[in-house]
Amino acid sequence: MSNETDPLASLRGGCPIPFFGEAQFPTTGGFVDGRFCSAAAGQICCLPCPQTEWLYPSNFDPMTTVMDWINVAGMICTVFLLLSFAFLPVKKTHRHYLSVCLAVAIGLMQLGFIVPLGAKPKQCFNEITPNDMHSSRTCAISGAFLLFGGWGAVMWVCMRSVALHLQICWQMVLGNSFMWGALAVGWGVPAIGIVFALVFSGVSFRFGDTCHINHKDSLADFWIPLLVFSGLTLIIQFITFGYCIKVYLASLSDNSATTGSSGLNSYSNSVRGTITPGQAYRRVRRVIQLQWRGIAIVLLVVADVIFFSVVFVFMDDVEQNLLRNPVKAQPWLGCLLETKGDVDQCTHFAQALVMNEPTIVAVLLLLSLNGIWCLVFFGRLSMFTGWYEKARGRREPANIEFVSAGARNFEDPGTYEMLGRARDTGKTPEPVTTQISSLSPTAKGGRVTPDYFGQEARYKSPSRSFSSPQPPNTISRDWDPSQSYAAPGQYHNPLGMHKV
Repeated sequence: MSNETDPLASLRGGCPIPFFGEAQFPTTGGFVDGRFCSAAAGQICCLPCPQTEWLYPSNFDPMTTVMDWINVAGMICTVFLLLSFAFLPVKKTHRHYLSVCLAVAIGLMQLGFIVPLGAKPKQCFNEITPNDMHSSRTCAISGAFLLFGGWGAVMWVCMRSVALHLQICWQMVLGNSFMWGALAVGWGVPAIGIVFALVFSGVSFRFGDTCHINHKDSLADFWIPLLVFSGLTLIIQFITFGYCIKVYLASLSDNSATTGSSGLNSYSNSVRGTITPGQAYRRVRRVIQLQWRGIAIVLLVVADVIFFSVVFVFMDDVEQNLLRNPVKAQPWLGCLLETKGDVDQCTHFAQALVMNEPTIVAVLLLLSLNGIWCLVFFGRLSMFTGWYEKARGRREPANIEFVSAGARNFEDPGTYEMLGRARDTGKTPEPVTTQISSLSPTAKGGRVTPDYFGQEARYKSPSRSFSSPQPPNTISRDWDPSQSYAAPGQYHNPLGMHKV
């Protein structure tokens, strides 16, 4: 074919349309290992970049762009949630560091899809080589956000699962030690993980405008550790659910008379672990009622991560099999040669070689919806009323204690053993802590002990009672020493007989 009809003939190096000769391009620059090349007619011919335009239908790129815009909507939800956590009172948001950090991690993951949407990067370094993090700054930024955000989301749902397990199964009240440990693990492990992933694997344009981790060593430095923590989260969550089921079944056969007791003794004993099955069931039920949002978001994020990991690992495996055994791709390559590169006519051959389009779109959609799920499960109607009041200029009175969600119906202190120590003083409450409003008539700062004994109680006689309170009997009775063995006028020691 002449140069007048094919302006890229000089780059093909004798390869038929639509392929290019690998010898016509440098071996440096871009992600060279990302080329899709095969030996044909005594030379190596490569598929044009980007590969997704040849392996998937023509509507695949618009679909990935739609997923990016869904991430924009999710990012708006995440930003609203974080701003509410930052500027609204605790009683409006019920914020907690576990929720805040998980929302931040999901927001970082969404930035991995949003940054390319605004930057519109070039996916290819040249006609056959995709860009990677060394040749494209946008690729490096988007890939780093995606990996770090994914790691952070997995770690913080793991921390939530551990916190719920400790409080339900071990009756532990989580304090500052757990908080600092969770912060160190929740952000330290993702930081280490992203360093290993970028150093030993790197990121490049695999499909769409977002950079994903490369196949090289990705199982060891990214996918397997991510799946290990995701599996650990699921195991802990299922153990917690199993304990809840066990407590519920035990409560069905509980006939203890102290099950419904609301005395202080039963409450103090329950904290020490000597609780009846009925009390344990009511405590667990209260925690589940307060934490169902956190449980739901944990299961959703873990399901998304596991689904994404399995699909992407399978895609890497299919791609490597094609590179090692190009014979499998002969029907598809032959179709491209016959049709001069007509992708639509050869799509049905390509679908047999790669992951199908609906599965990939489903993965991207689930990842894009995480921000929306955050607002659905962590958001509250009180946040919107709080912003409305703030816009009207209304201020909250200082040092007003509050009752958390679900605590207004709480009447029996013996049925709820997980009281926390936090108050609305700027500190973040524990995830399943219920703040009990003060019983004293005047609000004071910090923990206030109600004055139960400051006033004298008056006796009020019943309307149909024929008795009245009698004063204590103060009639002194003389003690006759002659009636006993004690000496007259001396104090009798009942243990005196044991003296020598």
